[in-house]
Amino acid sequence: MAWALKLPLSDEVIESGLVQDFDASLSGIGQELGAGAYSMSDVLALPIFKQEESNLPSDTDNKVLPFQYVLCAATSPAVKLHDETLTYLNQGQSYEIIMLDNRKIGELPEISGKMVKSIIRVVFHDRRLQYTEHQQLEGWRWNRPGDRILDLDIPMSVGMIDPRANPTQLNTVEFLWEPSKRTSVFIQVHCISTEFTMRKHGGEKGVPFRIQIDTFKENESSEYTEHLHSASCQVKVFKPKGADRKQKTDREKMEKRAPQEKEKYQPSYETTILTECSPWPEVTYTNNSPSPGFNSTQNSFPNLLPAATPQDAQQWLLRNRFSPFSRLFTNFSGADLLKLTREDVIQICGPADGIRLFNALKGRVVRPRLTIYVCQESQQARDQQIKHENGDAANITFFIYHAIYLEELTATELTEKIAQLFNISPRQINQIFKQGPTGIHVLVSDEMIQNFQDEVCFVLDTMKGI
Repeated sequence: MAWALKLPLSDEVIESGLVQDFDASLSGIGQELGAGAYSMSDVLALPIFKQEESNLPSDTDNKVLPFQYVLCAATSPAVKLHDETLTYLNQGQSYEIIMLDNRKIGELPEISGKMVKSIIRVVFHDRRLQYTEHQQLEGWRWNRPGDRILDLDIPMSVGMIDPRANPTQLNTVEFLWEPSKRTSVFIQVHCISTEFTMRKHGGEKGVPFRIQIDTFKENESSEYTEHLHSASCQVKVFKPKGADRKQKTDREKMEKRAPQEKEKYQPSYETTILTECSPWPEVTYTNNSPSPGFNSTQNSFPNLLPAATPQDAQQWLLRNRFSPFSRLFTNFSGADLLKLTREDVIQICGPADGIRLFNALKGRVVRPRLTIYVCQESQQARDQQIKHENGDAANITFFIYHAIYLEELTATELTEKIAQLFNISPRQINQIFKQGPTGIHVLVSDEMIQNFQDEVCFVLDTMKGI
C-alpha cells in the first residue's frame, strides 16, 4: 500500500500531494515522536566552549586526570602568559592525537583490560557562533555537499577500534580504544576558520574552533554512556600551508619584541595538551532517570522546573554550559532561577551569556526550517460519513491534521518523520510522490521539499505498491 499527500487549492481542485508506497498493512496506526539531535543541536547546537568553561575549578587544579590527550601540533608563540594556548592547523592535513592513560595504580579498575569510547568533535569557540551553531553547520553543508568537517585518517591510526562517523554529524567522529595499549589517532579538519566569518572587504580574521574529546566507559547494559573525562584545546584552521606561514609570522613578530615584552608571552610548545573541560552538553553520560526537577524535551536539554532543588539547578546549569556561573547560583532553586527577569540575568552574566541563560530558562527552542500539516484521507472520509449519518450538513467537516517539522529539508527526512508520525518503519515506505497537474505523480526530491511553502496542508492517500 502507499500514502498520498494531496494539497487542496483555492478552487477546491486537488492539484498536488505526496504519495508514499509501503508494503505492510496500515492497521494499528499511531503516533511516535522521534528524538532530535543538534546541537553541534542549537553543535558543530550545535550545540561550544569558551576558555573559562574548559578550565577546572580551583579545588581540582592539582588532581591527576585519568587520561591525557596530546595534539601533535605546535602552539603559537603569540599568546599571552595567562591566556589559553592557540594551535594552527592546515586544512585536510592529518594530525596525530596521542591518547595517554594517566591512571594511578588501582584507579578505575573497572576499565582495566576493557575498551572505552572517545568522541572527538570540532566546535565553535566564540559565543556568537555557539548560539547559531546549527544554522552555521547547515550553511556549510549546503556550500560543501558531500564533505565532512572532521574525518579520521584510519590507515595512520594505531590502537583505534570500530571507528565511526555519523553522516548527519559532520563535525563528530568516535572510536573504541583500550587505555592500557598504545593508542594514537589521526584527524583531519576540512573546514577553515574564515568560512564562518562575515564577508566584508577581504582579509577577514578567521574564527577559532575547539577540538574536544569526551571519553566514556560501559554501563551495566554494555552501552558506553558513563562519562570518564573530557578535554579540549583552541585551534584555528587555515588553507593548506597557511598554518605554517602563520606560525612563522608569529615567531618573527615575537623575535622583534623587546625582552621585557617577550616575558609576557608563552613559549611555543612542540605539542598541544588538551585541558580538562565540561563534557559535551548533548551527550547523556549517566544512566539515571531524569530528576523530578527536570522536564524532558525532545530537541533540547530538559527544562528547569520550579520544583528543582538547588542541587538539581546546579546540575542543570552544568549540562547547559553555564558552569562559569554555577557558583553565583549555588543556593538558587529552580523557582529562584525562573523568577529572574531578562534584565537580572544580563546584569549577572553579561549580555551574551545572559540572553542565552534567559532563553534556556524559558525553554525557548529554535523554529524549524519548514512546517507542514498532514491528515489521513481515509480519516476524512470517515468523518464525513459520520456527519452524514448524524444528519449534519454535508459541507461541514472537521479534519484532524498533524504537524511535521523538517530541519534538513530532504526526502529521507520527510519519509522518517511520516513513519514516526504513523508508527510504521521507514523501510515500509518505498517512494514519495506529489500529485501534480492532470493527476500525474511526481517523485518528491530534496529540491522539491526545499520549495514547499511553510505551513502548507496536505492530505494523505494510500496506494498499493507495485
